[in-house]
Amino acid sequence: MTADCSPRFLASDNTSGICPEALDYLIQANASDDLAYGNDVWTHRAADRFRELFDYDCDVFFVFNGTAANSLSLAALGQSYHSVICHELAHIETDECGGPEFFSNGSKLLTSPGDDGKLTPEGIERLVTRRSDIHYPKPRVVSITQATEVGTVYSREELLAIRTVADKYDLRLHMDGARFANACSALDAEPAELTWQAGVDVLCFSGTKNGLPMGEAILFFNKDLAEDFAYRAKQAGQLASKMRFIAAPWLGLLESGAWRTNADHANAMARYLSEGLASLPGASLMFPTQANSVFANLPEAVIAKLRARGWTFYTFIGAGGARFVCSWNTTTELLDQLLADARAAFEDA
Repeated sequence: MTADCSPRFLASDNTSGICPEALDYLIQANASDDLAYGNDVWTHRAADRFRELFDYDCDVFFVFNGTAANSLSLAALGQSYHSVICHELAHIETDECGGPEFFSNGSKLLTSPGDDGKLTPEGIERLVTRRSDIHYPKPRVVSITQATEVGTVYSREELLAIRTVADKYDLRLHMDGARFANACSALDAEPAELTWQAGVDVLCFSGTKNGLPMGEAILFFNKDLAEDFAYRAKQAGQLASKMRFIAAPWLGLLESGAWRTNADHANAMARYLSEGLASLPGASLMFPTQANSVFANLPEAVIAKLRARGWTFYTFIGAGGARFVCSWNTTTELLDQLLADARAAFEDA
């Protein structure tokens, strides 16, 4: 094993720093004063860049974090007596502290299982048709996570199949895009192909996991659903007075293309790690490594030895096992250190 026990961060892509492109634009935005509350040139430019990227005249809003993005957008898609259908491992179900229910004034989440962390049309239909009486929260929204909580991705065909069942039952389609850039990279797809062209009504596009200091973008492709959304965000404490410091780093990602190259790199590093872990006797992969997350079954003794060496990773996210997440700045050198420590831990176990 390596002797150094200082922290080595692979628990999440939230642990990475600001990528150079985002930092450069943040510094530029700080060079002069500008209008407040999103009336600045940076926010307008970033919104227009999103419309260019998606080739769609969508409504664009910026908030601080993913919980706010998901919770507020879901609240805009239904009433308090409605329900939201999601996978049982979805972040909105397991890791947002009741935020979607709180901001919707009570909309219930209805969960469905599904292989590889993905909802299926059949699972959605079972929940919709389970009951139709007035005592059951009326299904109104389907929420899918792209890439999923276990690092897999929905193909365009899978998205279209979900849209078909959504149309059958008059459901709206929300996409939690915490790792949407990674999904585009994994599928070698344009953003439009995986969103409005597949029937997605609203996308929550994460920048924090893609190299930003903070900030998520909410894109309403169904603009009717965005009515008064600015007021909803303000009431929830999500209207940044200095909005340009959220928008400008986004502009850095969009104008440079770093949103995609960062995702390409993170995905490549995850594949590298996945192949390395799969080669270790006693280790096994839990899911296909399609985006930037790797889930592996490791013995408890090996997990303990890795943590003692300073490796950070989660064992309670997704469906268990050890989760390692690669980012825009993950290196093969770092991953080789992890694999060497894991190999040594297996030999000692």
